[in-house]
Amino acid sequence: MRWTVFPLHPEIPEQGMELSALFPDRKPDSGPARKGRIRTTAEELGLPLGEKRTTVSNSRRAQELGKWADNMGKGDLFRKAVFHSYFVEGTNIALIPVLEDIASEAGLPAGQVATVLEKGLYSEAVDNDWRRSRDSGIMAVPFFIYGDNALAGFHPHEDYVKLLGR
Repeated sequence: MRWTVFPLHPEIPEQGMELSALFPDRKPDSGPARKGRIRTTAEELGLPLGEKRTTVSNSRRAQELGKWADNMGKGDLFRKAVFHSYFVEGTNIALIPVLEDIASEAGLPAGQVATVLEKGLYSEAVDNDWRRSRDSGIMAVPFFIYGDNALAGFHPHEDYVKLLGR
């Protein structure tokens, strides 16, 4: 499996943004039904999911560090730590100190995080992924491609089994 990152709301500033500002027309407790389904599925699978988030972070830096983590053989550990930090703890994954903690948790040298980001060592790799996503018409996450078939958004396990043709 190859992870390709996606520019989901790249306009969000480093300090994050309130969901109400990002989606001003959405009523506070009228989120799409899939949010309830995601929470229900997480509970059924015993997966942690934090309380309702009110802010969203810019994920660009975490994406660049994910490429770095892949190069260091710790990509899956890093992504798991990022997802936990963001979706369970509600942290701002755009902040370097937060990313240093996440890197450390994944067994990466936290002291190298700022350098990797400042030097833009994986910036081009993320730009290439963003371009690939745009050229492929990808507009939602998660998005899975297997052979000539694709699956976008949150789906039940059975749909992924069908995608894989098992």
